[in-house]
Amino acid sequence: EKLLKLGWITLPHPPYSPDLAPTDYHLFRSLSNYLSEKKFDDKNDLRTELANFFAQKSQDFYEHGIFSIPTRWQQVLGSDGGYIVES
Repeated sequence: EKLLKLGWITLPHPPYSPDLAPTDYHLFRSLSNYLSEKKFDDKNDLRTELANFFAQKSQDFYEHGIFSIPTRWQQVLGSDGGYIVES
C-alpha cells in the first residue's frame, strides 16, 4: 500500500530466486570461489582472509554487480520463470 502511495512500480518476486538476488550471483559467488578449499584454524584467520578478499576487490567489481541488475531482471522476466543459465 505504501509503495502504491509513493507511486513506485513493483515487479512480482518469488519468495526465493537466485536469479534475482545480486549478492548470490555476484558478490557471494565470488566470495565462495575465493574461499573454496581454504581451511581456517580460528575466527581471526577467517576475518583476515575476508578482509583480504574485500580489500582486493576494485570499485569496478562492485559497479559491475550493481549495474548488471537491470539486465538480470530483464533476463528473469523474459525466462517466464525458468532458470537463468550463466554464460
